Amino acid sequence: MQSEPGERRAGGPPEGMKSVFDDNWINVGIGMGLVPTYGGSDDYFLFPVPLVTGRLAGVGFRPAGAGMTFDVLSPQPTVLQRDKKPQFSIGPTFRFRVDRAVNPRDEVVEAAGLLDTAFELGVAGGVTFPGVLNPNDSLTIGTALRWDVAGAHGGRVIEPSVSYLTPLSLGILVQWNATMEVVDDAFARYYFNVSPAQSAASGLPVFNGSGGINRIGTNATVAVDLDGNALNGGFNIFTVAGYSRMLNDGARNPFTAVRGNPNQFLIGLGVGYTF
Repeated sequence: MQSEPGERRAGGPPEGMKSVFDDNWINVGIGMGLVPTYGGSDDYFLFPVPLVTGRLAGVGFRPAGAGMTFDVLSPQPTVLQRDKKPQFSIGPTFRFRVDRAVNPRDEVVEAAGLLDTAFELGVAGGVTFPGVLNPNDSLTIGTALRWDVAGAHGGRVIEPSVSYLTPLSLGILVQWNATMEVVDDAFARYYFNVSPAQSAASGLPVFNGSGGINRIGTNATVAVDLDGNALNGGFNIFTVAGYSRMLNDGARNPFTAVRGNPNQFLIGLGVGYTF
C-alpha cells in the first residue's frame, strides 16, 4: 500500500519531507560550560564551549571532550535510514588534555608545579543499532584508543562508551552516554605522582600512581529546535549535564584525595545553527 503525501512512514519522518540531513550538513554552536579545573578537582570554572558536528562527503564528525572524532563510514541519521540494519563506524580521533596545565585555582596544587598540555591522537570505532525501543532511536557501543604524541604524559588512554539517542518529538532530541576511562602507568605517573621535591614544595604526601580504570561517568544532552522541526535545520538550543567518579589511583592520589573530590560534575548550555 502506497503512502499518501505527508503520511508518516514507520520509523521515519512524513513521506516527502525534505531534510537538511539528507546529505551534507553542519551544526555550529557556542555555549558555556562549568567543569572542574582538572580531573579530581573540587574547584570549577566557566569556559566557552565551541560545538561543531556534522557530515561532509560521507565523513561524520563530532566533539570528543576537548577534541574531535571522525567517522569515515558515517551513515544518515537513524531517523532517515530506510534500512534499519546495524551501522559500523571507524575513524581518527584526537583531544587536548589540559589537566593542571593551566591555573588549577588551588595554591597547594599549583605549588606542586604545572604540567604540559597533552595532545592525544588515536582511533575510535563502534557499532550502532537502530530501532531499539522505538523506530527512530539508536544504541551505540564503541571505544576510543588514544596516545599522547606531544610528550606530556606519553601514555595511552582507552575509553569504552555506550550511547542511546532518541527523539522525543520532531524538534526535541535526547542523548544519554555512559563512559569509562582506562589509563596506563605512564599516564598515572604523570598526573598522580607526588615526588619528594613536590611534597616539600606543596606539603602534599609523596605518592606513586599506577594505571587502571581512572573514572566512570554518565551525561545527558537535550537539543531543542527553536521552530519545532529539527529536519529543516535552523537555530537550536542545547544543554548538557554529567557526573563522573574518579576511581583507583585517580581517587587516591593527593591532588584528588587531599585537595579535590572524586565526584565530578559538569553542566553546559549553548545555542547552535544547523544547515
